Amino acid sequence: MPNIDVESIDRLHHVSEKYPEYCIPMMGLHPTSVGEDWQEQLNITKDHLARHKYIAIGEIGLDLYWDKTFKQEQKAVFEEQLKWSIEYNLPVAIHSRDAISECVECIENVGTSSLKGVFHSFGGTEEELKAILNLNNFLLGINGVVTFKNSTLPTVLKLTDLSQIIIETDAPYLAPVPYRGKRNESSYTLKVVEKLAEIYNTTPQEAGEITTENAIKLFSL
Repeated sequence: MPNIDVESIDRLHHVSEKYPEYCIPMMGLHPTSVGEDWQEQLNITKDHLARHKYIAIGEIGLDLYWDKTFKQEQKAVFEEQLKWSIEYNLPVAIHSRDAISECVECIENVGTSSLKGVFHSFGGTEEELKAILNLNNFLLGINGVVTFKNSTLPTVLKLTDLSQIIIETDAPYLAPVPYRGKRNESSYTLKVVEKLAEIYNTTPQEAGEITTENAIKLFSL
């Protein structure tokens, strides 16, 4: 479970403590939560990171889709949290809406050899996929978008294989076909598995096993 901002921390802890067998927390400051008080939010986030156990730094990154007002601040916050990833030896869960190349640049600024993680909700181009794979230690988070009728993801993903993919929901958003438009939930990931099996000409069981093992390794589950 990713964190979003200071206000979401208590709810994150509450749910993960109530359902520890299902919900494991990350800690981070989401790019759309970066505003004038970014330094204060960052300090509080770092304080929690030092006092609790998390499996990743996330959800962090850049979002240039909704608002570019705090673009430079987003980059500063992202790079600072990438440094936390190295300090605590944790992977990162990256939000990169309309900003994959910028996220790659920030990762390169901090140091690709010391970082690992996943580009959450990947929906990029072939060129962006290649840029991510060139980082060596980053996976692709694939969700219901891959099942959408007009999605280019099935074609783009043919440039890689299941060893580079983990499955996600982005719940309550991006439910896969035939549930598109409904509130997303974890059980619907079966439809994502089936689509990946189709793309890579394998069985749903094998697609599920490989992507599950990828997630277990990445997050040290």
